[in-house]
Amino acid sequence: MAKIFQVSARAGMTRVVEPIARALLRAGVTPNAVTVAGTVGVLVGALGFGARGHLVAGALIVTVFALTDLLDGTMARMSGGSTKFGAFLDSSMDRVADSAVFGAVAYWLATENNYSGVAAALVCLAAGSLVSYVKARAEGLGMTCNVGIAERTERLLIVGVGGILTGVGLDPALEIALWLLAAVSIFTVGQRMTHVYRQAQQLQPNGQA
Repeated sequence: MAKIFQVSARAGMTRVVEPIARALLRAGVTPNAVTVAGTVGVLVGALGFGARGHLVAGALIVTVFALTDLLDGTMARMSGGSTKFGAFLDSSMDRVADSAVFGAVAYWLATENNYSGVAAALVCLAAGSLVSYVKARAEGLGMTCNVGIAERTERLLIVGVGGILTGVGLDPALEIALWLLAAVSIFTVGQRMTHVYRQAQQLQPNGQA
């Protein structure tokens, strides 16, 4: 059910994004330029606002610019497909943006002496990197890894909702969101490793991974 909702939501967003993508391409804007601009926007939201305790503004800015992930992908598809460098740039900028978001959250929580929240943010950062790495490594070995309940967009939405709720006065919301995110991220790593293990078994003539 969650996967059906996820696919439906992405399809709905694609219908909204496509006219914007066409307009940008007509104006001569490249997908790579959108990727970099999106990352800069996330950095501004995370470091310029979130790290200083302006959680609502920071979360909204990060969410808006994180959606450029969908926009640059749509632009690449419309212009004939992503280039190898474009895919590399997109993946690299995602890691920069994620590090900024969770680093900013950890920094602000430390200034509030919320060390449980700091620990959760660091677990989220490490587990989120593993989620992406497992997929990239699997694809580099010729396997697929398009599974998991907590992909990048979902991870940013969870921490964003927690930040907004804390920003409007529900203090424990961000810490709760971070521990929830840590749990689902670790679970996603397990899902992906299991998925890859099963593929590896099938690829081996003797059934051994």
